[in-house]
Amino acid sequence: MNRVEHVMGLPVSLRIDDAHVPEGAADAVFAWLREVDARFSPFKPDSEVSRLNRGELGTADVSADLAQVLALCEQYRRASGGAFDVRLPGRGLDPCAVVKGWSVQRAAELLTAAGVRRFCLNAGGDVVAGGGPWRVGIRHPEDAGRLCAVLELTDAAVATSGHYERGAHILDARTGLPATGLLSLTVVAPTLTEADATATAAFALGAEGVAWAAARPDCEVFAVDATRRVLRTAGLPTPRTAEGSAA
Repeated sequence: MNRVEHVMGLPVSLRIDDAHVPEGAADAVFAWLREVDARFSPFKPDSEVSRLNRGELGTADVSADLAQVLALCEQYRRASGGAFDVRLPGRGLDPCAVVKGWSVQRAAELLTAAGVRRFCLNAGGDVVAGGGPWRVGIRHPEDAGRLCAVLELTDAAVATSGHYERGAHILDARTGLPATGLLSLTVVAPTLTEADATATAAFALGAEGVAWAAARPDCEVFAVDATRRVLRTAGLPTPRTAEGSAA
């Protein structure tokens, strides 16, 4: 089964390779992601995040889901020494950098709970792989038509941060300026919650972010720095044979 929808401002694709796909499993995934977009987007005036930004809600009044997201945001702010921060002066709260990975991971858990065993859930290039092995390409940071590496994932997640999709949108919150030092940084982790937030925080840190991400528990890293040097950790899951499925 293959299904693609545009949700949260990006294409989300779901592929399930099981012989039997539980009824309603895919519908539940996309319904959840649409709910997340409605509740947590800072660009929707009636969302919970927008209401919090306007002072209509206090931090003690937010939902359990948003409280969890805010706790994750604070965790990565502290861990990165302030380079990653979802509250920037003049911009208000924008938790999108954490919400995407967190929500897509929750969607993957809905699939697993429904009994789906082999699936690939891809949200704008950030991937949760159930079962495996799945082949996942890392896009070249300067040439959209090329890959700079291929990973092989089984029950894992991968996220990439860079400026090539949306321009210089990742800021170093310590300076308020676009992050420099890296062209792209990819993190493989057990969950997309970890992979996505770690990749974004590490990119905000700049060149020092590679070692920072590599030191995080259960994280493997592939990065291209501003001098076009490739850096990777020893445990990066790369294919051992030419066999396997492509994602």
